[in-house]
Amino acid sequence: MQRYFIYLSYDGTRYHGWQIQPHSSSVQAELQRALTVLLREKVDVVGAGRTDTGVHARVMVAHIDIDRSIEGTQLAYKLNRVLPRDIAVDRVEAVTAEMHARFSAVSRTYHYYVHTRRDPFLRTYSCELHWNLDFEKMNEAARHLIRAKDFGAFCKSHTDVKTTLCDVTEACWIQTSPNTWYFRITADRFLRNMVRAVVGTLIEVGRGRITVDEFARIIEGRNRSAAGESMPGNALFLEDIRY
Repeated sequence: MQRYFIYLSYDGTRYHGWQIQPHSSSVQAELQRALTVLLREKVDVVGAGRTDTGVHARVMVAHIDIDRSIEGTQLAYKLNRVLPRDIAVDRVEAVTAEMHARFSAVSRTYHYYVHTRRDPFLRTYSCELHWNLDFEKMNEAARHLIRAKDFGAFCKSHTDVKTTLCDVTEACWIQTSPNTWYFRITADRFLRNMVRAVVGTLIEVGRGRITVDEFARIIEGRNRSAAGESMPGNALFLEDIRY
């Protein structure tokens, strides 16, 4: 049995997230369907993680196990011929059996994009904000994320996670033009809805509705209802995965 890593990207606008679910379209289902057709056998696809409805990925990694050798370049080419245009395969590589798309990943990085001036060309992949935001305060608050360990305050309620512990190694707002910013966060793992809840709470800091110290206390309190609202998914990108 040979294991292969598939590196892909996708526009999540049309999908109810990465993971296969009944009666809803998903990226995993599209990839699995294409592989089954091309390889002429049922193929199970294991992803590096899950993205929610409408969330995009510049880099997603999945693995498959098949009982024969394949040429990765040819498979990537054929996949791109049969997959929808909003999913693109970058490459397919043979890996050892010990490598696992999800469990071997050591870090994941997300970007959340915002713009503070109306722009018709940004509306699809960035969140338009109408407040005067103090990004220096937002970055001051974001540093508390690196010192924290438990992120229960930013975890979607009633999820079946065994632990809300995460190791965040990077969290900051980066300006790309006078009116555009993105929030970059890297961690070993993420909870469901975590990034969008973190961004929503940091925006509360930027608006002056909560202080940096109050943000720190929200983290310590591990109470989702004390944190800010979850931001729209269309501005969130899974940016990178490291092994």
